[in-house]
Amino acid sequence: MGTVGEVVQRARAAFLSGRTRPLQFRVQQLEALRRMIREREKDLVGALAADLHKNEWNAYHEEIVYVLEEIDYAIKKLPEWAADEPVEKTPQTQQDEPYIHSEPLGVVLLIGTWSSPFSLAIQPMVGAVAAGNAVVIKPSELSENTESVLATIIPQYLDKDLYHVITGGSPETAELLKERFDHILYTGGARVGRTVMAAAARHLTPVTLELGGKSPCYVDKDCDLDVACRRIAWGKFMNSGQNCVAPDYILCDPSIQNQIVEKLKKSLKEIFGPIMPIVCVGSLEEAIQFVNQREKPLALYVFSLNDKVIKKVIAETSSGGVTANDVIVHVTVQSLPFGGVGHSGMGSYHGRKSFETFSHRRSCLVRPLLNEEALRARYPPSPAKTQDVSSIWGCPVER
Repeated sequence: MGTVGEVVQRARAAFLSGRTRPLQFRVQQLEALRRMIREREKDLVGALAADLHKNEWNAYHEEIVYVLEEIDYAIKKLPEWAADEPVEKTPQTQQDEPYIHSEPLGVVLLIGTWSSPFSLAIQPMVGAVAAGNAVVIKPSELSENTESVLATIIPQYLDKDLYHVITGGSPETAELLKERFDHILYTGGARVGRTVMAAAARHLTPVTLELGGKSPCYVDKDCDLDVACRRIAWGKFMNSGQNCVAPDYILCDPSIQNQIVEKLKKSLKEIFGPIMPIVCVGSLEEAIQFVNQREKPLALYVFSLNDKVIKKVIAETSSGGVTANDVIVHVTVQSLPFGGVGHSGMGSYHGRKSFETFSHRRSCLVRPLLNEEALRARYPPSPAKTQDVSSIWGCPVER
């Protein structure tokens, strides 16, 4: 495969060849990625079982299905996303054609994480491929079986020059971060996120950082506690709690604390899993204050039958995303951007936002070589102060 530097150079040379520019090529690669997942599903499920002890149902429904849905959505929407976008004209550009043209950035680096080693490496790849980039993936070495499978099967299905998987640990990641990329997406903790951002700064490379944080869950007294606690327990204990948008702690009135504990217990059986702290608050305002005194989380959850309570929590707090009366599911909606804010990250992806994240939205204006007389005021000699210079940039302004 060559050194890290040689791999990046190969990817850049392939990108500069222009082969990713046609939408037909991008669709072909997305279709090949979809075929790879379907044909090698048993290999992927086996790797996830070996790395994380996921059973077949969990492997498919927690990781694989969302990537397949993302691919289907991108293939369907790509012509719309990639089309030039006309913009409003000014009075001076009535004869011109101003529009936004989306172009690929170049070579993109995707650094995955061990807890969802397939989806968090491949789902952002979908957007990067759709946008026309070359891609280098660095899966987590801690999920070594999934890492090995990806390194084996991706070259078997996708363009070998454009799309690469780098295996290894911290030394290989450090070597990668010395190279110049056109965008870096990293999923993981804030400590390594700072390292990635510092390395990217040396090349003025933009970054998308998905860093997590402690996601609060406010439970109102008026809601159906049986349903709320079942949904909270599902989200908290999914993947043994290793989920960046899992609810991390509950905020509730003291009068329902014991009920919540008992109802959470009913949803759990023969397991020592993640800790779920319960913090008692005297009012909704106190809960909001508790959240706002801490770093901004990646997700925030609120359970209530009162729409005013839900709207107040959304209006007076800040988080990467919100789900009301359930947990996690906002991440599964392709039309909703997924990303953090503050210490929970920066930038976002999923669906159209992935395409935009890995594209440069280029401002374009096409002007005819006509009407030169209308531009005379912008050329020397300078007009007198009292002279009408409304046409200096283009067509005269109607008064």
